[in-house]
Amino acid sequence: MKKWLAGMMTLLIIMAVYSSATADKSKHDKQPKFRLGVDVLLQDKIKTLKNKRVGIITNPTGVNQELTSIVDLMSSHKEINVTALYGPEHGVRGSAQAGQYVDFYTDPKTGLPVYSLYGITKKPTPEMLENVDVLVFDIQDVGSRFYTYIYTMALAMEAAKENNKEIIVLDRPNPLGGQEVEGPVLEDKYSSFVGEFPIPVRHGMTVGELALLFNKEFNIGADLTVVKMEGWKRYQHYDETPLEWVLPSPNMPTLETASVYPGAALIEGTNLSEGRGTAKPFELIGAPFINGDELAENLNKLDLPGVLFRSASFTPSFSKHVNVLSHGIQIHVTNRNEYKPFETGLHIVKTVHDMYPNDFAFRTPGSNGISFFDNLVGNGSIRQGIEQGKTVSQMKAEWKNGLKDFMDVRKKYLLYK
Repeated sequence: MKKWLAGMMTLLIIMAVYSSATADKSKHDKQPKFRLGVDVLLQDKIKTLKNKRVGIITNPTGVNQELTSIVDLMSSHKEINVTALYGPEHGVRGSAQAGQYVDFYTDPKTGLPVYSLYGITKKPTPEMLENVDVLVFDIQDVGSRFYTYIYTMALAMEAAKENNKEIIVLDRPNPLGGQEVEGPVLEDKYSSFVGEFPIPVRHGMTVGELALLFNKEFNIGADLTVVKMEGWKRYQHYDETPLEWVLPSPNMPTLETASVYPGAALIEGTNLSEGRGTAKPFELIGAPFINGDELAENLNKLDLPGVLFRSASFTPSFSKHVNVLSHGIQIHVTNRNEYKPFETGLHIVKTVHDMYPNDFAFRTPGSNGISFFDNLVGNGSIRQGIEQGKTVSQMKAEWKNGLKDFMDVRKKYLLYK
């Protein structure tokens, strides 16, 4: 009897495990397959490009899930007539550093003409568009207002409208997820190529959603088509998708870089090094005059959510403080769901300003009288607030209403749940 009972128990356990595994498999099978906009276009919507001359705006991130470039996929496709390529900052193949001028050239792999959108003009000219009927935009964004590719897209939309061309935006995930929105909304006076439109620093939108918002809210009015992804959920960060990380730019090597960028990029508006010229750009922050131990201690005392700071020293190989030993901190994100990158970056700037009032400096205003720091944050009040001794909480209260208004507008353009 005991043997029979033991046998029955074993059988029941096996059946339960099998049932659970089957249920899990069934649940997994019901999950929508993940597909990028480029895959959806080439697999399901190829007729959209039939009998049209195609111009592609892209860079090294414009790849399918097998990491094949959209340039190579489309130029070799028998049903697609690619006639021109357009490169943003850093170029189509990603060979240019930040801010480096890119000229017209011929792509050595395809023989196609490559027009620079980060040279004499950032907007396609009528001459650049003479031989195309439709522009296809496929570039990975990083989720921050001051990352320039979204303005390359917006200017291409304007050019498409002005020259009676179609434009298709192939959607990709926001690497930081699509739920959190943070920071002040840009004021018109501070508009620049690191902030063209009144959106917050961390916008929580995909490039496709931004294209729809730009087109309607800012009266571009282009003949726009957004090819949605399949299987992406708003809560998903980049590493929660099947995608491999491809550097969107030379100083954006990892998802961790993108995670800190919405706040750490504020350092670019100061005389501190933001870690360019090191293996950890935007994660390492410092200057020769800083005591790293004291800075890390003061920042950790703030008990900011989802982040810790470690004293670090580094010597940049280029950019600010090149070949000079600098001291400061490394940002360590411990809980990205709690972490507030923009507020964290603001705390870093304010803390260094308060600790080193005679050494710290914001970048000198340009010919327009506006500091680059103001262009990055999108207003002049935050810099003034830091100089006047305001707390970050006081500054945050000043942008609260503008952020709420943006959230109400944003809802109309969200394509994913």
